[in-house]
Amino acid sequence: MSLFGPARAPGWPAVLVDGPVLLRPYRRSDAAAWSEVRRANRAWLAPWESSLPGSWDELNSPAAFRWVHRDQRRSAREGEGMPFAVCLREADRDRLVGHLNVGSIVRRAFCSGYVGYWVDAGVAGQGVIPTALALAVDHAFGPGGLHRVEVNIRPENRPSRRVVEKLGFREESYHVRYMHIDGAWRDHIGYAMTSEEIAAEGGLLARWHRVRAAAR
Repeated sequence: MSLFGPARAPGWPAVLVDGPVLLRPYRRSDAAAWSEVRRANRAWLAPWESSLPGSWDELNSPAAFRWVHRDQRRSAREGEGMPFAVCLREADRDRLVGHLNVGSIVRRAFCSGYVGYWVDAGVAGQGVIPTALALAVDHAFGPGGLHRVEVNIRPENRPSRRVVEKLGFREESYHVRYMHIDGAWRDHIGYAMTSEEIAAEGGLLARWHRVRAAAR
């Protein structure tokens, strides 16, 4: 389900919901929650993140979030990204537990973007990120106007690779020394999906629901 505010770019802003999983634009008031979950997950997240100058605490402080949020807003306003806070709906609040961005969007004859994501280790393995990714891909292929999405993942990152493999992304390439991560140039495996590949299944979220039901 999608709830849209005033359009600034195709498909943005948007709120996407499936069960307890909620994707929404970031707010300035997310600074403390974002910093808390990022700092608590240093050992879980740091090996997979791009190399930046500064300590983990500095790069993930509430003050640093202001710069992150400003960059996200610019990217979304210019139609180059769809940055979502990944939340779990609870009785008294929506708890921020991760991040998902459809970024590096190129339109015209390409209509493609790259997806990146992370999630709190405390909720990993509970279907939060596969659900979030399925919601975001369906949105990107629908109101977002995209035809193709790509996800590039380090070969050693088995949890992240399981996410895309469970959803049926194609493994289609191997990128040698693709990105500077955790202090070195790291290889990545390229996964991709086009809108035609899931159209007959009613979308990626519908596919994911069937996969989960079959696994129970």
